[in-house]
Order: sequence, then C-alpha cells, then structure tokens
Amino acid sequence: MGATTPGTVRRRDDRAVRRMLAAAAGLATAGALVAAMPAQAQGHGGHGHGSHTGHGHGSHGARHPKPDPTVDVQMLSFNDLHGNLEPPAGSSGTVAETQPDGTVKSIPAGGAEYLASSLRAARKGHPYSVTAAGGDMIGASPMLSGLFHDEPTIEALNDIKLDVTSVGNHEFDEGATELARMQNGGCHPTDGCFEKGKKFKGADFPYLAANVTSEKTGKPILKPYTVWKKNGVRIGFIGVTLEGTPDVVTANGVKGLKFHDEIETVNKYARELDRQGVKSIVALIHEGGMPAGTSYNYDCDSPGAGDGISGPIVDIAKGISPKVDALVTGHTHQSYVCDIPDPAGNPRMVTSAASFGRLYTDSTLTYDLRTKDIVRTAAEAAGGHGRPGAAVRPVNHVVSRDQPKAQDITSLITRWNTLAAPIANKPQGFISSDINGRGDASPETALGDLIADAQLTGLAPADKGGAQLALMNPGGIRSDLVYKASGSEGDGVVTYGEAFTVQPFTNMMNVVDLTGAQLVTALQQQVSGANEASPKILQVSKGLTYTLDLTKSGADRVVADTVRLNGTAIDPAATYRVAMNEFLAGGGDGFAALGQGTNKLVGASDLDVFNTYLAANSSASAPIPTPKADRITVVE
Repeated sequence: MGATTPGTVRRRDDRAVRRMLAAAAGLATAGALVAAMPAQAQGHGGHGHGSHTGHGHGSHGARHPKPDPTVDVQMLSFNDLHGNLEPPAGSSGTVAETQPDGTVKSIPAGGAEYLASSLRAARKGHPYSVTAAGGDMIGASPMLSGLFHDEPTIEALNDIKLDVTSVGNHEFDEGATELARMQNGGCHPTDGCFEKGKKFKGADFPYLAANVTSEKTGKPILKPYTVWKKNGVRIGFIGVTLEGTPDVVTANGVKGLKFHDEIETVNKYARELDRQGVKSIVALIHEGGMPAGTSYNYDCDSPGAGDGISGPIVDIAKGISPKVDALVTGHTHQSYVCDIPDPAGNPRMVTSAASFGRLYTDSTLTYDLRTKDIVRTAAEAAGGHGRPGAAVRPVNHVVSRDQPKAQDITSLITRWNTLAAPIANKPQGFISSDINGRGDASPETALGDLIADAQLTGLAPADKGGAQLALMNPGGIRSDLVYKASGSEGDGVVTYGEAFTVQPFTNMMNVVDLTGAQLVTALQQQVSGANEASPKILQVSKGLTYTLDLTKSGADRVVADTVRLNGTAIDPAATYRVAMNEFLAGGGDGFAALGQGTNKLVGASDLDVFNTYLAANSSASAPIPTPKADRITVVE
C-alpha cells in the first residue's frame, strides 16, 4: 500500500524524478525532460493544464513551451458500505438518476461483488491509483457480515484493495477494543474463530481516527494519518469521524473515548504533514451534507459553487486549511460532487458516494512533481462542467448490477453464507407486500410503524414493563422488508437474516416512566436543538398521534396540543410507560428528554421482540398487511 506511520515518511531515490527536477531547473533540455517523465505525465494539454494560477506558478514560456512535470493520480472513493456484501434489497438498493428530459430513473445498484468489479475496471490504464473511503465500512450491517462481527466485510475490503479509510460512528458500535481487532486481527474474544483452522488477520489498510483519543492517554486510538507513496508521489490522508459520534452510538461503544472538533483536528495534522514535506493532502471525513436534489447526478454547484448543498460539511469544508486539497465525506448516505472553496478562496472538491456500495467517486489529483502539491485550477474538465475544483472534475459512477460479478468476492460471500445459512434462512413471519423503511424518505414509514407496534405489543404486559406506547429511532431501521424472495424461502416470507438486516444492532429494549411534558419535549426534539438542521422523526406505535407542521420552525413544528394517546390529549403532569431501545433511553440521537426516564425495566433485544411479533401475528394464509403510516399528520 505504501502507507507509513506518522513521523516516518521515508525518503526515496527516484532517478526519474531527479532528472525531471533538474530539467525544470534548466539543467536539461525540454526533450530530455519529456524522456525522463512517466508516460502519463507527458502531453497534458488535452486536460487544459497551462499556467497554474491557483498555486502561483508563472508562465511556462511562449517561445519554448515545456510539458508540465505532473502526474495524474486517480483517487477512487466510497463511503458507508455498512457491510453490504450482497446487493441491498428494496429501495435501499437503487439510485435515482435524472435523465436529459428531466425524468428520474431508478437504477438497481450496490453490493461488494459489483463494487469490486467497478473499481477494478476503473483502475485499468491508471498506473497511479489510490482507493480511499469515508468511514462506516462496518457496523449496522446485514446478517451475512453482522453475525460474524463484520469479519467478512474486512476480508472483502482487503480483496477489493482498499488503501485507507477513516473511522465512522458505526465503527464504534462494538467499542474501541473490537475496532482495534478489526485493524489488527485475532479471533473474537467471546465467539472465537468462526472457521476451523483460520484466524482473522484484520485489515490490510489503515483505519484513521485522528480526532478520537483515549481518555487515559490523550492520544489517538488509531493512526491519525497515513502517507500513500508511489514513484516519488506522496499524498497524505487524514481521517476523522464526526465530533458528535457519542450522540449516535451507545454509551458502551464510546466508553473511555473523546471525540474532537473535525476542523481543528484536520488542520493540526495538515500542519504536521506539511512540516514533513507532504504537501498533497486529502481529508477523509465521516460527516456530510444534504444536497437539494436526490438524484446521484444532481448538480450541487448550481447556480453557484456549493449552492446546492447544506448541512455540517459545508461549515467544516469552509474551515479546513487550504493545505488540504480534497475532502471525501460520508455519514448522510447522500451523493454529491460539490465545489466548496477553502478559506483562501481556492476551489476545492467535496465528494460523497451515497452508501451500500451503490456509487463510487472517480477523482483526478494532478500532482506537481516540483512543488509536491496537488494542482487546483479553473481548468475545463473534459466533458465536464468547466468549473473550478480540479483539473478534471470528480464524477460519481453507478455501481451497476449489469456488469459481471467479481468472482473472488462471490466465493467469499458463498463461504460465509454457508456458515450463516442454518440461522439466516429460518422463517420468522409473512408479509403481503413490500414494507419500506430505510428506503422511504417520508417522516413516518410503514416499517417504522410495524417495528413500533411490535415493541409496544412485546412490552405492554405488566411483567414485561407495562408499556403504553413505543418510540423507534429512524436510524435504527437499516433496510426494507421486501415481498419478493431473496432466496428459496418463497415470496412474502421474512427470514431471520432479513429481520436482522432491518434491525442489526441487537439493542436491549427498555421501558421507562416519562411525564407527559417530557414526552412532548422529546417529540419536539425531533425538529429542534441538535436535530433542527436535520430532523430525526421518531416512529410511533399505534394510538399515538400528533401534527407535524413543517411550515413552522424549531420545536413549534410539533404542535403540542395535537399530541394524543388513544384519542386523549397527553396530560403534561401524568406519567406514561414508554418502550424504546437502550440507545434512545440513553438520550441518543439528541433526545435528551428520553434520557430522563425513571423506573427502568430492561427487556429482550429489539430483534427478538420484532421476530416474536412476526411469528405471533402472521401466517402464510394471513400475512401482515403494509401499515398505512398515518399516525403523524404532516403539514407541508
């Protein structure tokens, strides 16, 4: 991979580079310079290189023009794979593409077999190619990976030849010790080795966690950065996750850790790399934005640079040092290629490739062998938009399922599926049609209602907690329930593996006392405070109704006097028994009011509660119908 540990950037004796530097200093003829350069560094006129105004380079001379001593480095990137080795099902496995006539087409995409094929095909003809990722490679994974603590996904990423990734919040789902095992290898401390005679070897690529430090040592728990090298080209990669990771991960997952400001951290290590002579730097940031359009090919630089995107990544990008040349982002599962100028006003590209391996981003980093820096100019991109940001504008590509599968990844999937089959294929229940969850952009989803009803039913008995209502966080719903059979189980059958994919966290259920006032406050926190910019609408059990008025702002969007339980207005002074998973009961996702619950009773896991409900309330002759999702009245 050519990666090094911080502070150990190795020197290289590259004769070709020396000859180019000598030629650039006037010690060789233009012809000698051309002969000395790598083939891909010659004849760049077609890419629009000329005077590099963005970095203060002067004219190359009109009388005796010389080719630029530059190398085009291909950077392929993706984010938020979440262990999707097999193609994701339902709407989670498609991308929207806007057609020339303005219509939108849905394209099936994703899965590690196709991602591997796409990346391998893209690398052909590019002697300088690096593959980077923006975090959440593992965690919240389908059963094929999650059942085995994501070892299959790390194996697949090794085979795909991932060079580097940042950590994301879901890398901490099982805690820092388990994340260290993902990096360094070794069998699981409880479940042991999953295959006889085989020991998990860990990731071949570095996980970067620059802004995650140990409370005891004050030092990063993993490498803060790495340097990719090839033939004298050196590019530094700094990796961070969102500072708010503790708000979206269970307390046990981040115990003993501190998460620091993304901008301050990246800038700190950019200075350190610069002092080592590494002038070309890419930040891998597990935080993102929300483009105004939902199609993967939406132009977020219309009408002007960066005008079509909002969210945390905008301010982060505006604050990160000009020393950093590109930002690969994630977390929001959105797709975008945006130009958000750096603090010095220079063009800088910020990219994200949706999630689940449905897209990858192809960026060209033009590396100047004299300055050791990336050339960022206002050059025209061939076939592109002609905006600044890079010599050739990055492009998001669909990971199409029309292409051949990567056979080595198929073999890997088959191997792990054989181990999982006795559990994964067991039927749990029956549905009459698709029940969408993760793939539904509506505030209230049919699958959200179904899960909340299952939790209420399971925890309503007095000896189970006496729940009167249930609340489910939308981020905990990771997929859809799809009517069409995924294997040999038959249409409409929900298998254990499919239920696991919907709820992979195995959170324990809690029932707590909340006052009516606390309950209303919690509902208001969906659209205010930490969630105002990006609302998180809780999924509610039957009997709980209210109006969500999106024409208002902040907490007022939840109309307090419309909140009712079984038709009766919520009494602020009364006490209600509320069921929710342990993540919400700990105040996760910005719901501080839910963390104030008292008289807690701990029940079964969310997955067990869901499967029990499916078994008790459906059969082949009487499948569960798709809920109407009509409990929250939305005013647009």
